[in-house]
Amino acid sequence: MKILYFDNAATTRVKEEVLQEMLPYFNEKYGNPSSLYSIGRVSKKAIEEARKKVATLINCHPNEIYFTGCGSESDNTIIKGIAYSRKNIGKHIITSKIEHPAVLHTCQMLEKQGFEVTYLNVNKEGIINIEELRNSIRNDTILITIMFANNEIGSIEPIEMISKIARMYNIVFHTDAVQACGNVPIDVRKMGIDSLSLSGHKLHAPKGIGALYVRNGIEFQKFMDGGHQEKNKRAGTENVAGIVGLGKACELANFHLREHMQHLKELRDYFIKQVQQKIEGAVLNGGLENRLPGNANFAFTNIDGEALLLNLDSKGICASAGSACTSRFICFFPCFI
Repeated sequence: MKILYFDNAATTRVKEEVLQEMLPYFNEKYGNPSSLYSIGRVSKKAIEEARKKVATLINCHPNEIYFTGCGSESDNTIIKGIAYSRKNIGKHIITSKIEHPAVLHTCQMLEKQGFEVTYLNVNKEGIINIEELRNSIRNDTILITIMFANNEIGSIEPIEMISKIARMYNIVFHTDAVQACGNVPIDVRKMGIDSLSLSGHKLHAPKGIGALYVRNGIEFQKFMDGGHQEKNKRAGTENVAGIVGLGKACELANFHLREHMQHLKELRDYFIKQVQQKIEGAVLNGGLENRLPGNANFAFTNIDGEALLLNLDSKGICASAGSACTSRFICFFPCFI
């Protein structure tokens, strides 16, 4: 049976070009990049080349990129890192109620340590209210962390407006861009982003590799002790093959971005139109104007979510139900990549 995969928001396949770039670093160029001999230097050079490719995708300097194990680690690293390094300045953090658990659970953990967190509401399209953000800022606010695009309904937040407000009050602005990187243009310089998280398996690199951008001049405390890798901010021998794969995936995403976006948008709009016309009671969650080009999220009343997904699976269709759905209200969000 032919498999139709509609869950690229969860993970993507590794592209053939990415896999081929990675393979030599498993059994030929396998040196430890911290070693001084030749095969170690080969691995070190590969890491730095990949760092340049990741930096090019989001328009930052290569030395502002730190490789991590995943997007969740990137979120943890910077949120905790900023909180701990600035706790003498203040202990207030602003985020939104629809963040990924990697952000929400990290903020909740910090609350147990004496930090205070404001969780912003969003409108029916999943967009924060800028005035609520502005009114939530206090003298002791040290960090604003708002996702670039939501992982379920695909809503894209007003990033540049958020960054301007953060800069006005000298507050660090971080964005979880795991769902957005490789799917929409991101220019951290132009957008005024101080820090950004991304994950390889969302843009056709392997699982187990991520990256964190932190603008030069922003200090953050490391939370993993050990060796001095990644400018002494992320201990542990580097996942060279994974890093090489992430670099190649970012290079491909950057090269094909405009074409990729247009193709996804056409697929998305066609799919949404067909569902709305042919399925009674289908409700599109979120708007179309500020939405990821490959995301469609529907709610169906009086439908058992688990039964629907199992029936789709029996026909070879892979899709997901939103975590907040009940048996009577299922969210179905295919992601075309």
